[in-house]
Amino acid sequence: MVEDAVLADISGQLGVKFNRSRFIPYVQMHEFEALLFSDPVLLAQELDLPEDTEVQRTRETHSPEEINDGEQTAPSKRIIALNPGYSKVLDGVRISQSIGLDAMRAQCPHFNEWIQKLEALASR
Repeated sequence: MVEDAVLADISGQLGVKFNRSRFIPYVQMHEFEALLFSDPVLLAQELDLPEDTEVQRTRETHSPEEINDGEQTAPSKRIIALNPGYSKVLDGVRISQSIGLDAMRAQCPHFNEWIQKLEALASR
């Protein structure tokens, strides 16, 4: 609903010359770090944690796109609680590259749907 509203609002503001088919909004339910939970084993390894940690337990009860039960349980807060030295900018990028887009797409259907729409643009 939010993505449809964003598209409608921008289309309305930009008028008839705006090509709606080339603007594909994506609103991630929670922060970027949710995608890092796509591969809990690799995430734990990259954070220098034992594999059997809260990372794995979190994934047993949540899909990556749904990890966020409150202010202190947001994905980045969970990671920082396990590894206080975690840096969103440095570690987040490094870990996301290690996990890879394919794994994130496989575990995050909403994210995957958005990527598929972008890929469809390239084939036009």
